[in-house]
Amino acid sequence: MEQVALGELTVSAQGLGCMGMSQSYGTGDWDESISVIHRALDLGVTFLDTANVYGAGHNEVLVGRAIVGRRDEVQLATKCGIDLTEGGQRRLRGTAAYVRQACADSLRRLGVDHVDLYYLHRPPDDAEIEETVGAMAELVREGKVRHLGLSEVDDAQLRRGYAVHPITAVQSEYSLWTRDPETTVLPAMQELGVGLVPFSPLGRGFLTGTVDPANFGSDDFRANMPRFSGDALSANQAIAEAVKEIADRHGVAPAQVALAWVHGRSAALGVPVVPIPGTKRLKWLEQNVAALDVQLDPDDLATLDGLADRVVGDRY
Repeated sequence: MEQVALGELTVSAQGLGCMGMSQSYGTGDWDESISVIHRALDLGVTFLDTANVYGAGHNEVLVGRAIVGRRDEVQLATKCGIDLTEGGQRRLRGTAAYVRQACADSLRRLGVDHVDLYYLHRPPDDAEIEETVGAMAELVREGKVRHLGLSEVDDAQLRRGYAVHPITAVQSEYSLWTRDPETTVLPAMQELGVGLVPFSPLGRGFLTGTVDPANFGSDDFRANMPRFSGDALSANQAIAEAVKEIADRHGVAPAQVALAWVHGRSAALGVPVVPIPGTKRLKWLEQNVAALDVQLDPDDLATLDGLADRVVGDRY
């Protein structure tokens, strides 16, 4: 697979988001998830994304077990900053003491001595971002972390963090129907040479045309998301149909069209773009990887570029 440089970190052109193997999208299967990660590595998808909060640590343990004996093939990314340990209440943390402990816990669960990319999952409520990035920078100096990232930050927050230590990547939701980073953080990314790692590049599955909200279980968090319910869902079906029409013309799956669009955004945005579509199924992994071979023509792009303006409903 083609490689992409995120600053000084070289990763596979497509990564694998591992969150859904442990939470949010219904019941996971340990053995199949391990098989998906192994197959991803075989296909050249070596950029693996997890976080300490996914499955309350379960996901880091899973990813760590999956890469035993293959650590040298992997660019491993994890995160700190979201804490649900107080009765499930969401706290956004970033004190130096918290960062040090969170990293130590992640390394233990993953079973590794360092991670290649360590993100702050969200801007903290209990510290200035300079303190948080400063603590993360200390982890770099200690060899526990190779590169730093920030997730879901705006222009000012990225600049403040970067002033403390170079930031390799910003991870944010980005897809045909969510293009917020273009207006919230892109100017700083361009100026500083920071890459974009889009999560949910398939619109949390909606853009695949295979999602039926009526079948969401009680453990599928999309059931409570505005875009997947009521009048918004009905209106947004037109977006999925537009993607499907293009896919049908090319003889590919809608998911591949949606991913191909994201892969092609690097030139338009002026920064490296490496999406991390998530899946816990082998067939979807292989389909996603094949999106790298899909070529969209100017007419396709003209249609796809306008879809975000038609979205009904907030992200959360």
